[in-house]
Amino acid sequence: MTAATAPAWVAAARARATCGPAAPRTPLLLGGERVGSVDAGVFAKIDLKRLLDERYQLSIVEHEGAPAWALPAGEDATAALNALARALRAAGRCGPWRDEQLAVCGADGRRLATVERGAVRVLGLATQAVHLVGCTADGAMWVQQRAFDKPNNPGMWDTLMGGMVSAADSLASAVERETWEEAGLRVAALQGVAHGGHVEFARPSDEAGGCGYMVERIDWFRAQVPEGMAPENQDGEVARFELLPRAALLERLARGAFTPEASLILAAALGW
Repeated sequence: MTAATAPAWVAAARARATCGPAAPRTPLLLGGERVGSVDAGVFAKIDLKRLLDERYQLSIVEHEGAPAWALPAGEDATAALNALARALRAAGRCGPWRDEQLAVCGADGRRLATVERGAVRVLGLATQAVHLVGCTADGAMWVQQRAFDKPNNPGMWDTLMGGMVSAADSLASAVERETWEEAGLRVAALQGVAHGGHVEFARPSDEAGGCGYMVERIDWFRAQVPEGMAPENQDGEVARFELLPRAALLERLARGAFTPEASLILAAALGW
């Protein structure tokens, strides 16, 4: 089936992947380089004098003819970003706190610092994730239902595995770790593991009362799950798994039962 014959939900999934911010955002700079953006309302509940205190090292500068928030680069960047994350958390202006550091990179991919995962959407920082599309020899697909207590998209359907790339991960190690944690499967036991491609998201996030913005690249992989092997969740973040024949998978995708990320990845995996 070609892109011209793709069902309507594919175009809808692509449209949802890229949406401008719901409200104007102020650039966030790290050493003069733009790395994110902040909704004007995010800092409203934090005393500006406190934010500009030396502990936070935050300043207001001019960037391309407009105001921008700026933090230092170099050795102080990680400390400054995490101090800001803690201030946001204390003010209730942060996403779910994970005690997990994610890389903060420049436009060319250079790592500039790391920051608590819970602050990335609020600060509009770019993130990287991995997903695994798991099929069987006859073309059926393993999918998971996200746990109902997940902060994002609870109870929705997803690919066999999906997770964030932490600051300590490579793509390969993230796939291995997340595949075990979410599905109880070892990558080495799967067949035909291959990089399938990537999708990109830039859209508003509901974190911090709707003040977040998601900027993310998702690298997805495909593999065949051998006969007699079935996923079993290890970390409590999955409600259940199902093995869906193609027709059932397409029906569920058409009625919007999958997360926006999974919908776009599965569209690519199905050849659209």
